[in-house]
Amino acid sequence: MHTREEIFNTIKDILIKDFDCDAAKIKMESNLVEDLDLDSIDAVDLVVKLQTIINKKVDPEDFKQIRTLQDVVDAVEKIVNANN
Repeated sequence: MHTREEIFNTIKDILIKDFDCDAAKIKMESNLVEDLDLDSIDAVDLVVKLQTIINKKVDPEDFKQIRTLQDVVDAVEKIVNANN
């Protein structure tokens, strides 16, 4: 999972399987709260799942300002590509 597309597809799969999000609503510009109905507990669960997949520790600060799926992809891409 290194390209933006791979990251997006992985997150999309998680949102569909684990959070019952409507696949049609999952777009880069989707707001996690308003469009996908995720709450703060869901956001923490998402970060935990992503940590498991990318095998790297996620700094909660990296996810504090996240509002959209684009923000999640950007943060994960930064983490995945750090020190590579």
